[in-house]
Amino acid sequence: MTEKFHAELNRLKDETIGMAQCARGMLDDSVKALVAQDCVLAQSVVAKKKRIRDQTITLEERAYQLIALNQPMAKDMRVIACILKMITAAERIGRYGKDIANMIERLKDEPDFAEPLPVLHMAELVTAMIDDAITAFKRENLDPIREFSTRDDTVDTLWHSIFRETLTFMMENPTTITRSTYFIMVARYLERSGDHACKMAENIYYMITGERMEIK
Repeated sequence: MTEKFHAELNRLKDETIGMAQCARGMLDDSVKALVAQDCVLAQSVVAKKKRIRDQTITLEERAYQLIALNQPMAKDMRVIACILKMITAAERIGRYGKDIANMIERLKDEPDFAEPLPVLHMAELVTAMIDDAITAFKRENLDPIREFSTRDDTVDTLWHSIFRETLTFMMENPTTITRSTYFIMVARYLERSGDHACKMAENIYYMITGERMEIK
C-alpha cells in the first residue's frame, strides 16, 4: 500500500479514537450530572449529540472511500473494519449519554431514594472498560482487554443488583416509582455500554491477530 494510504488510515484511526473518547466523556458526564442533579452539565452532554452524529457520517464515508480507492487486504482491511465497528459502538455509547442527560430535568422534583444507588460506581467500571478498549486499539496491544469477560460479569452483576434495589424502593415507597424507573433505564444503558466496550475488544482482537474471539 502507498505511503499516502497509510497516512490517511492513521489519521482516520486517530480521529476514531477522538470520537470514542468524546462518547466516553458524554457517558461519564451524564452519570455525574445525574447524581449531582447538575442540569448545566447535562445540557453540555446533550449539545455534543450532533457532533457525535456528524463524526459518525464523516468517518464512515472516509473509511468506505479508503476501501473503494485502495482495495486494502489483510491487516489494513482489518484495521478499517475495526474502525467502522469502533465508530458504531462510540455513537451508541454517546447516545446513551445523551439519553441519561435528558432524564435529569425530568427528575429534579421527584422524591429521592432512602439510600443512594451505585450507578456512579457502575459508570466508573464501564468507562474504564471503554478507556482500555481505546488504549488497546491505539497501541494495538491486547493487554488492556484481556480481563474483559470478568469485568463485564461484574458490570452485569451490578445491573441486576440495581434492578432489585429499585424494585424494593418502589414497593416500600410508591412516590419513588418515577425515579426508580429512570434509574433502571440508566443502569441498563450502562450495562449496554459495557457490552459495546466488549464488542470493541472483540474487533480489536481480530484486527491485531486475524482470529475471532467472543467475550462471554
